[in-house]
Amino acid sequence: MQKVSFELEVYSFHIDFIGHVNNTVYVQWMEIGRTKLLEEVGMPTHEIFEQGVAPVLVQTNITYKSPLYLGDRVRAEMWISELRNASAIMHFHFYNQQGILAATGWQKGLFVDRETMRPRRLQSSERALFEPYVYSNIAAQPTPEMAGIS
Repeated sequence: MQKVSFELEVYSFHIDFIGHVNNTVYVQWMEIGRTKLLEEVGMPTHEIFEQGVAPVLVQTNITYKSPLYLGDRVRAEMWISELRNASAIMHFHFYNQQGILAATGWQKGLFVDRETMRPRRLQSSERALFEPYVYSNIAAQPTPEMAGIS
């Protein structure tokens, strides 16, 4: 299994009123990860837009474990836990510079046709590009508890 790994730095504009990284920043960092994944598989966003395709999110879930602060270096990792015909579930881990897990999250996304905004199935050649990043493990799957459903 391959993961997309990248480094981030916490800047002053990431900080909320109580002094740690604002929750919305993690969603932005997830977008960076998804963009990097598309680049790594050879499907950069600008090229798929030109082909009439757009990536769309349908669900985001984040669990905050440990705060991140101004000046922290963050290591982010992402992978795919489920790759279906038209959708995927992507997982994210964010670590501080000591290697402590600061947050985990997952997002469900899909590709849509930009004209109709209807889901677009992955072609087998496209699917093959993502398969090295797929790690299907029951522990990595979103559970009802992760989704806030009891």
